[in-house]
Amino acid sequence: MNIVIDSLYKTFGATAALENINLTFQGGEFVTVLGASGCGKTTLLHLLAGLTSPSRGNIYVDGEVKSEPGADRVVVFQQSGLFPWLSVEDNIEFGLSLHNVPKAKRRQASADILRIIGLESFAKHKPYELSGGMQQRVAIARALVMKPKVLLMDEPFGALDAQTRASMQTFLTSLWDQLHCTIVFITHDIDEAIFLGTRLVVLSARPGRVAIDVPIELERPRTPQVAFEPHFLELKKEAMGILAH
Repeated sequence: MNIVIDSLYKTFGATAALENINLTFQGGEFVTVLGASGCGKTTLLHLLAGLTSPSRGNIYVDGEVKSEPGADRVVVFQQSGLFPWLSVEDNIEFGLSLHNVPKAKRRQASADILRIIGLESFAKHKPYELSGGMQQRVAIARALVMKPKVLLMDEPFGALDAQTRASMQTFLTSLWDQLHCTIVFITHDIDEAIFLGTRLVVLSARPGRVAIDVPIELERPRTPQVAFEPHFLELKKEAMGILAH
């Protein structure tokens, strides 16, 4: 799936959130969108998801204008949003049930995705019996089981402690290396953006504009030691310079 953002503007009343955004996302990319608080990066993700509409410009998905939500684009938010009264497997299967997928197929799909994320032994547990990182794994699994063409992630690790966050970053890179789905990942953490992505987009302060859009040329699979490589440090220095303004 290819996504083209063409001359996109978004305003809220008299406040300009995004200005003249032009981006193209190719199928299978892992794009991290970095920016300071209030720069419009979450607004951009909501526009991609069809949760809000552009003030000007268009978003094209495989050549068609998209301004409404669709099953081809699924969002993972900062909070897991799991239903506390449902088991892990029932949470994962919830979207499938809304699409009238037969129970046997739903159960097989949840079992398959739980195996991929390493939580097959927790299928019958309730969300409150899981750690924060495990809850986010289930939230990601619930999105992936719908087989979206694009996974939109809005600072999904922002509420986690530092150690769990680092673990989830490694988990997500490993998962993407297996599945190669298209991911657009919003974050305000420079190290996280560079560690995760195949491509880095940095937005300026509000109104958000594309300040840089560059490939992240670091070998995969990645380990924390990648943070000491020259290319990582060069990207970090450039991004820090933009965010400082």
